[in-house]
Amino acid sequence: MPIMPTILTYLFDPLCGWCYGASPVIQKLGQQSNLTLELAPTGLFAGSNGRAMDVAFAEYAWTNDVRIEKLTGQRFTEEYRAQVLGKHGSRFDSETVTLALTAVSMTEPQRELEALKVLQEARYVYAQDITATSVVEKLLRDMSLVAAAVRLATRDAELRQATDARIRRAQHLLQTYGITGVPNMVVTKGGESRLLRGDVLFGDIESLLDVLEK
Repeated sequence: MPIMPTILTYLFDPLCGWCYGASPVIQKLGQQSNLTLELAPTGLFAGSNGRAMDVAFAEYAWTNDVRIEKLTGQRFTEEYRAQVLGKHGSRFDSETVTLALTAVSMTEPQRELEALKVLQEARYVYAQDITATSVVEKLLRDMSLVAAAVRLATRDAELRQATDARIRRAQHLLQTYGITGVPNMVVTKGGESRLLRGDVLFGDIESLLDVLEK
C-alpha cells in the first residue's frame, strides 16, 4: 500500500506577530520532503476585521512583540515600533498582503512560503507598510514574482474569489476545532485530522517532528 502523505494546514494571518514568531519552524516544515504544508490565511485581521492603529493598540502590540522576541528570537526592530506601530491613524488590515499571498499561490505556488517570510520581515524588521498595495507589489517584483505583482495591482475577480475561498476554508477549520486565534495547525494523516495547538510552533523543529510522528 502507498504511504499516505501527511498534510499540514497552517492557519495564520500575515499581520499576526505570533505567526511571525512561528516563522522559523514553519519555514523548516516546508523543507520536509515527507510533509505537505498548505498555507491557510484566516482573514483574522483582513478587511472589516481590520482596525485603525491608535496609541493603545500600538502599545498592546509592542508588549506582545517583546514577549514573542524573547520566546522565539524573531526580531522586532525599533524602526518597526516607531514607523509602523507609531503611525497612528493608519490601518491595521491584512487584506492586501493576504491577496498577495494568494496571487503567489496562483502563479508560483512553490514560492508562497518564501513570500510570506519576506513580507513578514519587511514589516517587523525593515518597517515597511505591507498594508499598502504599492509596497507589497514592489516586494513581489523584487522577488521576481512579477505575475503575482500584476495580479495584486489589478485585484481581478479571480484573485478575489480565490482569496475569499481560502479564507472561508480556514475559518471553517477554526470553527470545526472551536478555536479563534492563530497560529494553529491541522494535521491530516491517513484520512484523519487533528488540531495541533500553536504553542508547539515556537519550539525546535526536532520536537515538532516527533509530535507529528505520533
